[in-house]
Amino acid sequence: MVNIFEKYNKLGCLIAVCITFSAAAQMKTFPLQEVRLEDGPFKKAQDVDLKYILALNPDKLLAPYLIDAGLPVKSTRYGNWESLGLDGHIAGHYLSALSMMYASTGNPELKNRLDYMISELARCQDKNGNGYVGGIPQGKVFWDRIHKGDIDGSSFGLNNTWVPIYNIHKLFAGLNDAYQYTGNQQAKEVLIKLGDWFIEMIKPLSDDQIQKILKTEHGGINESFADLYLITKDKKYLETAQKISQKSFLESLIKKEDKLTGLHANTQIPKVIGFEKIASISADKEWSEAVTFFWDNVTQKRSVAFGGNSVSEHFNPVNDFSGMLKSNEGPETCNSYNMERLSKALFLEKQEMNYLDFYERTLYNHILSSQHPEKGGFVYFTPIRPNHYRVYSQPETSMWCCVGSGLENHTKYGELIYSHFDEAVFVNLFIASTLNWNEKGIVIEQRTKFPYENSTEIVLNLKKAKTFDLNIRRPKWAENFRVFINDKEQKTELKPSGYISLKRKWKSKDHVRIEFETKTHLEQLPDGSNWSAFVNGPIVLAAKTSKEALDGLFADDSRMGHVASGKYMPMDKAYALVGEKASYVSRLKELGNMRFALDSLELEPFFELHDARYQMYFQTFTKDEFKEKQEILRQQEIKEMALEANTIDKINCGEQQPEVDHLYRGEKSNSGYDDGRFWRNTQSYISYQMINKDKSGKFLDISILDTINANDITITINNKPAEIVSLENKKIRLDIAKQDVIAIKITAKDGKVSPKFYQLRIVKN
Repeated sequence: MVNIFEKYNKLGCLIAVCITFSAAAQMKTFPLQEVRLEDGPFKKAQDVDLKYILALNPDKLLAPYLIDAGLPVKSTRYGNWESLGLDGHIAGHYLSALSMMYASTGNPELKNRLDYMISELARCQDKNGNGYVGGIPQGKVFWDRIHKGDIDGSSFGLNNTWVPIYNIHKLFAGLNDAYQYTGNQQAKEVLIKLGDWFIEMIKPLSDDQIQKILKTEHGGINESFADLYLITKDKKYLETAQKISQKSFLESLIKKEDKLTGLHANTQIPKVIGFEKIASISADKEWSEAVTFFWDNVTQKRSVAFGGNSVSEHFNPVNDFSGMLKSNEGPETCNSYNMERLSKALFLEKQEMNYLDFYERTLYNHILSSQHPEKGGFVYFTPIRPNHYRVYSQPETSMWCCVGSGLENHTKYGELIYSHFDEAVFVNLFIASTLNWNEKGIVIEQRTKFPYENSTEIVLNLKKAKTFDLNIRRPKWAENFRVFINDKEQKTELKPSGYISLKRKWKSKDHVRIEFETKTHLEQLPDGSNWSAFVNGPIVLAAKTSKEALDGLFADDSRMGHVASGKYMPMDKAYALVGEKASYVSRLKELGNMRFALDSLELEPFFELHDARYQMYFQTFTKDEFKEKQEILRQQEIKEMALEANTIDKINCGEQQPEVDHLYRGEKSNSGYDDGRFWRNTQSYISYQMINKDKSGKFLDISILDTINANDITITINNKPAEIVSLENKKIRLDIAKQDVIAIKITAKDGKVSPKFYQLRIVKN
């Protein structure tokens, strides 16, 4: 139920001063089929994504499933991550992308591909004979070990298999989306059989064993079983969803303990989406408050101006964003994909505007910017390091997680432009689009060029005159908000950040025009340091700085192809704002079309900035402190860049991508985060493969957090005892001269716990 403090104007139109919502009222979205995008940046992004989706080959994506089922393949599988251990995960995302893009566009080729893929997956499931279907390498052997309680895992490796439950979660989600968005009954059947297989697979396991499995990244598998409950109303699925929720992480959130620093960010966010869905189904207030605590922490303390969070995929300390500023591995797009899903769920449940504000900010600035506007490639990391750049995927070479979520991101822009209660429509976002509310016989056309023009027009097309509430969001960033009905201005008294509620008997061709103003302001990093970004309304501005050394701009099949590995530009050479704080914004000169001159730079919407190095964050100084602090930064840069120039290859132990990309294997190994560093130790062995490009490196340095006792470990290089050059200052130096591939294995003797290794680095000198 909506509660409104009402006030009528002299035209008989209700203008709400304040809107509150009953806790029992669940706001609803419209089906994607009822919302169509019109010309604008979001429609363009959707069209580009459609081309990328159609460029992918379903038979290549299905190959891992056919291989595992023992059926002949119709095409070779894709390379890159699809052949490095995460085989099959893109197919799950592809099912979701096909489903949502079909719902959003009605393109029949998408439905044909979807139906074909579902039928092939059903064929694999039938061949397996027990409800299982998956593309995980040696899947039958792997799951049989788990079923028998043979469990050895850490953050991303479970029995030396790369995030297998995360992998299969993508299939669960894709099958669910195929059913929910297109009504595919075969997808529902395959999904239920798969869910029943999973329940039987974990049936012999104790709660402790299940929690041990959940130490490894597992996506939102708990959400999938909550979805199965919503489909079937069978309580066994909800009970399973609760059972496969990671208790240690949930309990820290329930206690409102911030233990996020150092955790792999996109391991945590999908779990919380599952917590939220389970809480909403079961009306569990404790779980619900835990979710709210997590959302508040991530969005208010750990997110940067464009909505992203994390550095090198991990949550950085809330009081120190320097690591993110220096890194070429800034916020990961998958994180924002999942934070958008969480924000949407919380907004619909609680109807609080802060969830919609964050959703909007992230949508415009991270999601929209994460796809190349012509070629459609997807971005993995978005660095905030001044004068760095982003890398884009290509359909035939790049099979990263952010490609999977990227395929989905641009299919569903219509999901939250509008929402409704029974008889009330809410306009949440200013995006050119048409809503066709079939059930009520209401068509709403939104005509806008926002953010290039600060206005939007709502045109009603009705089968017959009808009385209902039309609620239009007044964002907190919109100033001098004015409302016109059929060209007559209305008086409103609503404070910023809420809805203007217009209730009257509407007739076809009635139109409502909204006009407002936006201002540019500087937004500091959450740690309070002197780095700030320019934001106009909800739009983050940035400057192109050069097109120099854009190495790997469009990714190849290399293991680290998703990282912008071109040279670092010295941070002390980046543009800085010097003078009184009041002058930082006042020196901007409007150029029109959301462009602003900043001395020799030109700021533009970040979502438009591509194929170039850029600067989003700017240091601010008074004149007195500029020289001193810049000199400190310069000295830091000299030291750090000299180290990077001396480096041929490196691994940060305990971080997922550096380890996966260097073919990590291990047994009885743990990883963690202490004193700002990730680490890994073992009671058995750990191994990696490194590349000594052009044989230019002479030494391999192994850095350790704690004390070293050389008698407790053995080290081999390419199956031969390593030649130790030195062992001092918590560093082991090995001779690797004249070797190109370095297969290193560290073994703990007699089952003793090894030291905590935090970095392996091949150096020239």
